[in-house]
Amino acid sequence: MKKSIILTATLLCMMAACRSASDTPLLTDEVKYVDPFIGTGFHGHTFPGATRPFAMVQVSPDTHIMGWDASSGYHYDDNEIYAFSHTHLSGTGIGDLGDVALLPYSGTDSIKPVATFRKETEKATPGYYAVHLDNFNIDVELTSTDRVGFHKYTYSDTTDRRVMLDLGHILQPNWGHKLVGNTYTTVNDSTVEGTVSTQGWAYYHNVSYRITFSEPIESTSQYLDGNLQSDNAATITSDKDLKLHYRFPTANRPIYAKVAISMVDPEGAAGNLEAELPGWDFEATRTQSENIWNNALSVIQIQADPTVMVNFYTALYHTMIAPFAYQDADGRYLGMDKQVHQAEPGYTNYSVFSLWDTFRAFQPLMTIINPELAADWGKVLVNGYKQGGILPKWPISASYTGCMVGYPAVAVLADLASKGLADETDIATWAEAGAASSVYRKDLADKFKGTRELDLITMHPYYKEKYGFVPADSVTESVSWGVEMAYEDWCVSQLAAKADMDSLAKAYAAKGEYYKRYLDPETKMMRPIMGDGTFRTPFNPRYSAHMKSDYTEGNAFQWSFFAPHDMDNFIEAIGGKAELEARLDTLFTTSSQIDGAEASSDITGLIGQYAHGNEPSHHMAYLYNWTDSPWKGQEQLDYIMREFYTNAPDGIIGNEDCGQMSAWYVMSALGLYQVAPGIPVYTIGRPIVDRAILKVRNGDFEIIVKNNAPANRYVARVLLNGQQLNSPFISHEEIAKGGLLEFEMSATHQ
Repeated sequence: MKKSIILTATLLCMMAACRSASDTPLLTDEVKYVDPFIGTGFHGHTFPGATRPFAMVQVSPDTHIMGWDASSGYHYDDNEIYAFSHTHLSGTGIGDLGDVALLPYSGTDSIKPVATFRKETEKATPGYYAVHLDNFNIDVELTSTDRVGFHKYTYSDTTDRRVMLDLGHILQPNWGHKLVGNTYTTVNDSTVEGTVSTQGWAYYHNVSYRITFSEPIESTSQYLDGNLQSDNAATITSDKDLKLHYRFPTANRPIYAKVAISMVDPEGAAGNLEAELPGWDFEATRTQSENIWNNALSVIQIQADPTVMVNFYTALYHTMIAPFAYQDADGRYLGMDKQVHQAEPGYTNYSVFSLWDTFRAFQPLMTIINPELAADWGKVLVNGYKQGGILPKWPISASYTGCMVGYPAVAVLADLASKGLADETDIATWAEAGAASSVYRKDLADKFKGTRELDLITMHPYYKEKYGFVPADSVTESVSWGVEMAYEDWCVSQLAAKADMDSLAKAYAAKGEYYKRYLDPETKMMRPIMGDGTFRTPFNPRYSAHMKSDYTEGNAFQWSFFAPHDMDNFIEAIGGKAELEARLDTLFTTSSQIDGAEASSDITGLIGQYAHGNEPSHHMAYLYNWTDSPWKGQEQLDYIMREFYTNAPDGIIGNEDCGQMSAWYVMSALGLYQVAPGIPVYTIGRPIVDRAILKVRNGDFEIIVKNNAPANRYVARVLLNGQQLNSPFISHEEIAKGGLLEFEMSATHQ
């Protein structure tokens, strides 16, 4: 790849004097452009409740508790609220959490009251949610700190002010999520605490809590599995569904509730409450959340048309929900070894890494706009290896899960190392962790036996190591695993090379070429290989069967362009640049028909067989930059950004996946995308902002898009610091040091 010419220091200084981004702020109130309801419809699976950037608490209404669209607990089409719980997943395809649920109510003696509401009474902004409960005639407002949910309930019937604490509330019980334990203690007349234990996607999941109300509880009714308890015990220990109903005295004032949580113990929850929210000023807490969000979102300031402004800042907001801090204010946290650890100064533990999704755009975005946090996450992943013996793939709570393909944590680590965001003394350990996570682990299979953590240990790496490919007649999803493991083994080789571990680097670089084994010279597609070394026949590239076919959440069309680490050799192997262009043209223009009665529902956002609703397709439009017709990619990018991201609840075309869908939009709207994390280079796209200022590691990086308009979707020329780029690539170093990137747009392509 050719690199652009950098201006002399003198000229850069002259430019800075003429145009200082810090002297010309574009925005001062970014939160007004954020609509938390975007993504709550269709299958975006986001939630609208109150949270702070990367915070442990996400207090939000649960309107949907069973089925795929219950993954976040909320779906825009619903008009009932079961409770307001304090932990949620943003945009995942599997549900969990929904811990410690409260519901204010009046006028009923139901054991399990359910609220009704109208959409026009809902309001959500970053750090705040409000709704009117029609059947109870109660106004609910929610805000939060990092570890404390703050509720405000205003009752119309001031003589019947009641609140249910539902400690049996879980999301997706029909998908195996279940309650396994409850402890509950009355601390005083306005405070209770305890611990809820569940098993689901997170096999080990405990949430402790301390709840303090703004006034004394007048009376309490306790129900175990729906049976009223006569003794009204001060302490309860049970594995049964536990519900508490609190009645408060008649009064014409709101009831406030502060709900602190801890992933360690009730003492940790009490400490979090004291550290973060000792007082009762709801409006001050809400305002503080708004200010925190404004500060977080101002890391990128843009000018664009109103639709793009809302899409952009909502997307940027969604990139700041997960991972979330999984550590108490006193520094204690539960590690992947299920032991309580005391964090060293400067370390924060995190959980909920959707790595198979987020290594593609989310993690690269964070290396630009929040490099210190991105580096911290790398340390968290390696710490998980040190505690549990293997790099996490999709960690949730203190639990390993086997969700998705390969061992994508190594892509995150390789990218950090390539960008100078890793301590050089740590890289050898990172390479060791990658190598230990890339092979079949009989020791961990024995250790995880009987738990859902066993899902992490599959036979795909075993076959890869034994044969150099994964036989399709031995395990499912063989092609997806095969090509992704090739990329991930290349990532291990990069780490090993940086650590001067030459033999390891050489061995894993060779494994990085294993993707070629799946490349059928006849169809030019990645095709399943049988145990005898032949390609599977018959072969239907449109066929999909969710979790039962040779491809993960897709088909051969959507998996035949994945060799991001080795594009030059991949292009040569398929017959050159013209052949790549022809294959991409076919991808985007062929019929969108998907064959198979059990086709994956993740295949959404189709343009031909390109499927933007799922991550394997996300880099494909940018591959036109490796052909002689980059303008074709610019056409597709323009269409994707305008048609698949909209200012509506169904405005995300597939699962949000903890920020990946939104990070793709943020990067693409700026005109940049990193095709291969681990190679610290971004390729140029079709920007749709007019101007942007990114707060980067060493100053400001400014993007100006001249002649920007919907009709002008083609890039005529790109200049970096006044010098024209002679290829559609720019290095991470050139962005991180600050500077000026100018796009000149045109209605015609060259």
